[in-house]
Amino acid sequence: MTTRTIDQRTESGLLHRRTLLRGASVALGLPMLEAMSPMAKSAFAAAAPKRSPVRMACVFVPNGVIVPDWKPTGGGSDWQLSKTLQPLAPFKSKLNVIGGLALDNGRAKKDGAGDHARGGSTFLTAARPVKTSSNIRLGISVDQVAATQLADVTRLPSIELGLEGSRNAGSCDSGYSCAYSSNISWRNETQPMPKETIPRMAFDRMFGSGDSAQRRELNRTRQSILDVVQRDAKRLLGQVNQTDRRKLDEYFTSIREIEKRIERTEREDAAALPDLDVPDGRVEAFREHARLMFDLMAIGFQTDTTRVATLMLDNAGGNRSYAEIGVKDAHHQLSHHRNREENVSKLRKIDYYLVEQLAYFLERLDSIPDGDGTLLDQCMVLYGSGLSDGNRHQHDDLPIVLAGSAGGQLETDRYIVTPSERPMANMFLSMLDMMGTPAESIGDSTGRLDELGVTLNA
Repeated sequence: MTTRTIDQRTESGLLHRRTLLRGASVALGLPMLEAMSPMAKSAFAAAAPKRSPVRMACVFVPNGVIVPDWKPTGGGSDWQLSKTLQPLAPFKSKLNVIGGLALDNGRAKKDGAGDHARGGSTFLTAARPVKTSSNIRLGISVDQVAATQLADVTRLPSIELGLEGSRNAGSCDSGYSCAYSSNISWRNETQPMPKETIPRMAFDRMFGSGDSAQRRELNRTRQSILDVVQRDAKRLLGQVNQTDRRKLDEYFTSIREIEKRIERTEREDAAALPDLDVPDGRVEAFREHARLMFDLMAIGFQTDTTRVATLMLDNAGGNRSYAEIGVKDAHHQLSHHRNREENVSKLRKIDYYLVEQLAYFLERLDSIPDGDGTLLDQCMVLYGSGLSDGNRHQHDDLPIVLAGSAGGQLETDRYIVTPSERPMANMFLSMLDMMGTPAESIGDSTGRLDELGVTLNA
């Protein structure tokens, strides 16, 4: 893929969408600017502004939900958010909640126990994982179907993030390889996509130019990437109008704020663990860790560094505790609540807390102008779990939110209840259509999810 510095423009003299600010070890993408639009050349320009690209983000949570508190009331366009989904109230008009979808390949069938591994591995593949601890076999995930077709369009075909590390060897759930529990993104049947769990490493992957030695020196001296690209940045600011200068100033401020937050977490880790060498920082606080990763995804979309991203808020069957909200018990352990109200009450808190993190991401996307609307309007943000009722390990009527309208292709503000046992893979095919990366099938798909009512952009 060809990238450009600010000296290189299109034949019409416009700033190219793939322009990068460069410096030693740094390649910083730019948000969409008026200087990149044909309308910037003349108030009477005949050409219409180029349509903003559609982006896809997929966010996984483990262990299912407390179903009665998740399900909205009403239906269609006459519906109300449930207790668990209340943090999404500011974005209700820009999202759909979808009920009735199933991941049949997550069920036990003849393979016995291992529902968490199957729930995680089928979440984006809808394929049947081979029960093994060594010779793994699954299927390509929806994000990688899109990323493969977009490989030459953006600097990074996709970015995979998580809050817990991956283990691709050994058994993590009743004879299933840890790879199934640790990964939702799969390049092909045998190759999971490695995810970044350290914010610094994810930041470097998105904005680094590939010179690892120079990048390490930059990190060691705590020099901002904005200092490294300041020469290019100064020249760019002198070439754009006031609106673009304001947009760039806001963008540079957000980049620096992310850097400062990463640096702060690294200092806090170093102070808490003085006898350990923690060069890249380990974020112990779940909320800050999650929000840093969400911010990185938003910046990646804003700059068109990538159009495809995944985030695992925990691995399948994750046993994280959430002491910050008063839940010290392990999540997976609690999910087998056996209808004990004390445990159900704690799980309600966890479900709500995780949705709050999604709301943060949607707010971030909705605050960024993009095309004729906001970045959220140009996105599809899939949020959910491979299990519905974690207590009974159910793989049907999954808890699914699909936020954003994919650039106006998807009607929003609906609670869509599909007929039971509708394959979740059918929704994947519809999502791929909206991304402009269609596929004939994926996993156990039987067709498109007609209930979405997708209207494809010409």
